[in-house]
Amino acid sequence: MTDDDQSAVGRRRTVSDHLVPRQAEMLAATLDVEQSPELAAGELPPGWHWIYFLDAPASGLVGQDGRSVPGGFLPDTGLPRRMWGGGELVFHRPLRLGDQATSEACLESVDEKHGRSGRFVVLKVRYALSDSDGLAVEERRDIVMRGAAGHGELPPRREPPGEAVWQRSLTPSHMLLFRFSALTFNSHRIHYDADYVRDVEGYPDLLVHGPLLALLLLGHLAESCPGAVIRRFRYRAVAPLFVSRPLTLCGRPAGEESAELWVAGEDGALAMQAEATFD
Repeated sequence: MTDDDQSAVGRRRTVSDHLVPRQAEMLAATLDVEQSPELAAGELPPGWHWIYFLDAPASGLVGQDGRSVPGGFLPDTGLPRRMWGGGELVFHRPLRLGDQATSEACLESVDEKHGRSGRFVVLKVRYALSDSDGLAVEERRDIVMRGAAGHGELPPRREPPGEAVWQRSLTPSHMLLFRFSALTFNSHRIHYDADYVRDVEGYPDLLVHGPLLALLLLGHLAESCPGAVIRRFRYRAVAPLFVSRPLTLCGRPAGEESAELWVAGEDGALAMQAEATFD
C-alpha cells in the first residue's frame, strides 16, 4: 500500500438525485414485491436507496472486470478486482419517493491485509443520505480490492449459526441478475459474462450480487415481522453464490427487537450473515 492510498482517507464526494418512483417500481418488479407498506406510503423500503446516487464512470475508465476504476474517489491500490464485502445501515427515517436527496460519501479508511489468496485492501466508505428534512440514512460500505484472479478461490465452508425460525427458498435467475445490474448501473462482468467468470475469475458460473442478497434478507425480515420498523442492519458476505442454484433466506429472533439473519447456499453452507434491530 502506498502513501497515496493513505492520503486519500478523508476524501469526500457528494451526489444529488431525484428519487424517481418509477425506479422503485422497477426494483419491486425485479424482486417480485407485490405489496410494500413503504411504497404504498410513498417511501423507500430499507436499503432501496442503492438504486439511486449511482456511480457512472465513462466506459473508457473502467477496468477489465467491468467495475473497477483506478483513481478517482477511491484510491488506486494497484489491485484490479473490486468486490462488495458487506457493511452497515442505520435508518433514522424513510426517504420519500419523488423528493430530491443527497448522498455525502467519505472514505474512512484504507486497510491492507493478507489472506489465503494473497494481499487485499479493504476500503471503508461512510455515506450520509439527506433530504430537505435532514439526515435520513447512514451507511458504512466495505469495498474489497483484490489481486489478479486465481482459480475461483472459495473460502472454507462455514455452518449457519443455528436453526432458522423463518426461511424462504428461491433460485436466482439470469433475468434477476441482469435486472439488478441494470437498476444499479453495475457493469461488473462477474454478474453477466459467463465466459469471463469461468476463464478469468475461475468460478463455475455467474455470481449473485452481495447487495441483492442483503436486500432479499431485508425483505425477508419485513415479511417475517410485519409492522417492524428496521433501524439498523449489519451484514457480511461470507462465500459466493451462483446463478440458477437454489439458496435459502433464513432468520430467527435474537431478542424482542432484534434478529439474526443469514443466507445459505444449496449445500446449506453459510453465504451471508446479518443482524438487525427494529422497533
